[in-house]
Amino acid sequence: MTPSPLWQTVGLLLLSNVFMTIAWYGHLKNLSGRAWYIAALVSWGIALFEYLLQVPANRIGHAAGVSLAQLKITQEVITLVVFVPFAMLYMKQAFRWDFVWAGLCLLGAVYFIFRE
Repeated sequence: MTPSPLWQTVGLLLLSNVFMTIAWYGHLKNLSGRAWYIAALVSWGIALFEYLLQVPANRIGHAAGVSLAQLKITQEVITLVVFVPFAMLYMKQAFRWDFVWAGLCLLGAVYFIFRE
């Protein structure tokens, strides 16, 4: 059974965001002693996989009738869902209640952008 286009979109965006988060922030931990252009080249290499997932995700969602604004808000929610565990578990950042408040704000955005 094939998942619905919306779930395909969400799944691909979730995977895309894992690569995006590693590309954008992983170098701060792993390549901090290297020149910035080395970190940029490594990040670009990782980001290629982000785009290989993100572009089809947005195309699938858009073809299924998901609006541009809905795709963007979905992306932002997924970004926070991926970023918080990454920050806490991989980058060893402390939990902050601001993560919760930001999540609640995004839930409000989801409500307004998806209401009919």
